Amino acid sequence: MADEEKRIKDAQMRAAINQQLVESGEKERLKEALRQKLVDCGWQDQLKAFCKDVVKSKGMEQLTVEDLVAEITPKGRALVPDDVKKDLLQKIRTFLANQS
Repeated sequence: MADEEKRIKDAQMRAAINQQLVESGEKERLKEALRQKLVDCGWQDQLKAFCKDVVKSKGMEQLTVEDLVAEITPKGRALVPDDVKKDLLQKIRTFLANQS
């Protein structure tokens, strides 16, 4: 039961943080900064090339958008450089610290 309570608390905390980010406009600023960092580090080009490979190997007729998303999502997450993840997390922490 303790695990379930922890999951519920975690979900509530994530929802509260998300609400703060949205209401302040910080979420959109963070998303735009993240987009730019991903373009700058070549992530977008890597993922685009991977998508093309998946489409070639599976065939356009056999592949749905949902299948493509399911196939590329793990790879896309894995390709995000650690420094980009750390920078985003630090920006969120700084935002939350300034909200207190």
